[in-house]
Amino acid sequence: MNDIMLVRHAAVLTGLLCLAGCASETNKPSSQTAPRKVEATAATPPTSPTPDDFLRQAAAKPSLPFEGDDWQSLFDGQTLTGWRETQFAGRGEVQCRAGLLVLNMGDPFTGVNYTNEFPKMNYEIALDALRVTGSDFFCGLTVPVGDTFCSLIVGGWGGTLVGISSLDGMDASENETTKFMSLESGRWYRIRLRVTEKKLEAWIDKDRVVNVETEGRKITVRPGDIEMSEPLGVSAWQTTAVLREIKIRRLGK
Repeated sequence: MNDIMLVRHAAVLTGLLCLAGCASETNKPSSQTAPRKVEATAATPPTSPTPDDFLRQAAAKPSLPFEGDDWQSLFDGQTLTGWRETQFAGRGEVQCRAGLLVLNMGDPFTGVNYTNEFPKMNYEIALDALRVTGSDFFCGLTVPVGDTFCSLIVGGWGGTLVGISSLDGMDASENETTKFMSLESGRWYRIRLRVTEKKLEAWIDKDRVVNVETEGRKITVRPGDIEMSEPLGVSAWQTTAVLREIKIRRLGK
């Protein structure tokens, strides 16, 4: 009788151990289960604006109104009609794009000359100018003053100099018109120059930056390649510049 009980106890114990083993195996993670995939989404790099994008954005920025009446346009916004490339050695390409006149960076000069009739005295000339790249003048506006010529330099000598070249042999960095201004790349500036028999005056936006008596003064351009901008021209030095709204009006004596 005792032997029979021992056998029964052994069978029950074996069954319990089997059940425990089966439950343990059920709770184990299967080594055959594929790991969960995590989809990696790469960030899309920002797209840099193209030159055409930049020019379209520049063209879309509104131009300031012109003060006064009787302004006549010298640039049609589409072609170089009335203009020609200044034949500077090392010049960059001149383009008409998006209604703008683009002077691509030269080594050192790029510029254009006006080819039609232009007054020598008692007039104002105005334009919008913007520096794209570079760190020197983005507007060298050369104009007639009677039988001679001078240049209004905007953004020279590292990007900040404004002045007239030349008065009594002293260029824009040396005479009483010398000023230093913070001039931002990518921003339009309205540049206006008034030439009368006794005075030169110039404005950048609303600020008068030149107001000089010229009677009895020797007026010339700075000696060198910029003389090729005579009688009327706009140039840039080691800089890509964009121009628009080039206009003139005659003044009463």
